[in-house]
Amino acid sequence: MRKELGTFVLLVVLCIVLAIMNPSFVSGVNLQNLARLIGIYGIFSIGLGLVVITGGIDLSVGSVFALLGVLLSIFLVEWQLPAAVAVLLVIGITTSLGVFNGFLITKVKIQPFIVTLCGLLFYRGLARFVASDETKGFGAASGFETLQSMATGSVAGIPTPFIILVAISIVAWVVLHRSIFGRYLFAVGRNETAARYSGINSDIVVAGAYVLCALLTSIAGILLAFYTNSISPSSHGNFYELYGIAAAVLGGCSLRGGEGSIIGILIGTALLQVLQNLVNLLGIPSSLNFAVMGAVILIGVVADQLLRQRQAARIAT
Repeated sequence: MRKELGTFVLLVVLCIVLAIMNPSFVSGVNLQNLARLIGIYGIFSIGLGLVVITGGIDLSVGSVFALLGVLLSIFLVEWQLPAAVAVLLVIGITTSLGVFNGFLITKVKIQPFIVTLCGLLFYRGLARFVASDETKGFGAASGFETLQSMATGSVAGIPTPFIILVAISIVAWVVLHRSIFGRYLFAVGRNETAARYSGINSDIVVAGAYVLCALLTSIAGILLAFYTNSISPSSHGNFYELYGIAAAVLGGCSLRGGEGSIIGILIGTALLQVLQNLVNLLGIPSSLNFAVMGAVILIGVVADQLLRQRQAARIAT
């Protein structure tokens, strides 16, 4: 909890400083847009956080966004399928990719980094092939306006993606912190061998984390596709998996596994989006976005390493 508190304090300080430097930060329009982005990014960051807690990683999320967006556009605009059918198809396809990743990692025993790196390349290439390397979109969303409003609309001034994030966060908090499956996730992340000898089916637990990650990725991907309303298969979702990993690390998830919290992931997501907002509002070149993200991940990993060393020294004494 100490990590989460430190990140939250940093978030509050950053918001105050940014509001002083540029008062437009606290304008209604900016806060609404910020909340909308936190909603979209927070959903898939929770999924990535669950994977990180098991000691794994998923590098294919951004490419899945591209493939998902292309397929959703084809289903709705070109094939004119009913909105519910198109959404269920996309969620089913994306979730099956999570099942496939889990199978390769737990049964074929391939390292998660390799499996998801191959997915990053394969899904991106498949999206470009399916779309014939053309940009897809939804136009005026004729016939599926309700679906589009989930990404671009608001309820009582609160962006719909943020409301969806709150609902998902509550469920994820219960699953991770109040269920047997959640305890198993932490146990496998801390020591998979010990967890297996304790009677935990670590294969099912690890595979379950990748399936949940894929499910949350599909929800966030649908919202992102309608939010941008333009899916370029070669660039849509590029590096988004790094935003999710950075949010998880900032929120207290250890890349070694066995540590993390839903609240921490949400705080990490908010901090990253405020940093992005800072870059835009202060006129800092957008090319520095990735530099900021890289620095944030490095600081998070270094802080985790120093904290572990301090704890080990305390135990030794």
